[in-house]
Amino acid sequence: MHGDVLLITDKQREAAKKIIDRIAKLKKYKPVIAVGGESGSGKSEIAHLIAIGLKSKNMYAKILHTDNYYKVSPQERTEWRMRNGVESINYTEYNWEQIKNNIKDFKENRLSSLPFLDLLTDQCDKLITDFSKVKILILEGLYSLYSDADLKIFIDLTYHNTKKAQLLRGKETLNELRLNVLKREHEVVQSFKPSADLIIDKDYKVIDCNSK
Repeated sequence: MHGDVLLITDKQREAAKKIIDRIAKLKKYKPVIAVGGESGSGKSEIAHLIAIGLKSKNMYAKILHTDNYYKVSPQERTEWRMRNGVESINYTEYNWEQIKNNIKDFKENRLSSLPFLDLLTDQCDKLITDFSKVKILILEGLYSLYSDADLKIFIDLTYHNTKKAQLLRGKETLNELRLNVLKREHEVVQSFKPSADLIIDKDYKVIDCNSK
């Protein structure tokens, strides 16, 4: 998302290198990589580092930030959640039909229109991209492991671990409502952990779940 703040560390750089090596071994035409985890866990940073690393190997990747696909706008989301209750906070808040259509455009090398949330204005703009020039798609966001991705990466930091990062980002006020949102997101996001191919632990060590 435009206006998002990246807080990149050396540990994240090392984790991204290992993930890039794993991606290079995929025997799949135009693979989709999912990077999921809780708010502030470093999803955007890992996705960015993966894309930069792949570019250095002449494998161009496009990042789809699933936060761009919320059905309800940022201005209306808090009121909507309060009206519908904490149980409404779920992967169903995303427009999965549009995500699947954009993934299909990627697979079929088509020109595609993507939602593009500008955090500076809270407006959802449109971004036109030519997927014929993109070799790898990175789906990044809270519930990205819900997708039918070819490689699923889960960052195993909880909202208790990420409070500092969220304060530094300053995207949302860390009040009681926000803490309730984080608690609910924690419950939903953690439910996708068993589907992960790679898990990044709290020290950003990469664990290959398929090698166990």
